[in-house]
Amino acid sequence: MARVRHGRKADRDREPIVLTVTIAAAERRLTCKCRLAYHLGVADDVYRAIADPTRRAILDELTERNGQTLFELCARLAMRHGLGSTRQAISQHLEVLEAAGLVRTSRQGRYKLIYVDVAPLRGIVERWREPGEQQ
Repeated sequence: MARVRHGRKADRDREPIVLTVTIAAAERRLTCKCRLAYHLGVADDVYRAIADPTRRAILDELTERNGQTLFELCARLAMRHGLGSTRQAISQHLEVLEAAGLVRTSRQGRYKLIYVDVAPLRGIVERWREPGEQQ
């Protein structure tokens, strides 16, 4: 917790105004990586995640070969799709995909493996299924 005092020198005999701020919460809001400013539904997150062509290429690569490390994924994206994105850029795309539920990660030793999860896409397909169509 950080304590910030506000007031003028002329008001020394008055009680100072104290504002208490949680620094970690303020930093999360400022980086825009958390969805604190507004709430989006699950389908909105999925649409936003698959709107970017780089993220769709990431999903294509994970669908073809699931359980890759970030290094392997970056190499495959560079070779097969001609994407010259940095590892940090791909990592940020993966954060968006993970927030939408389309990607999950697991640690195995010192490696962090990335897996595709198509369950959120099934919900979208079910939404516009034709009446009487079989599952």
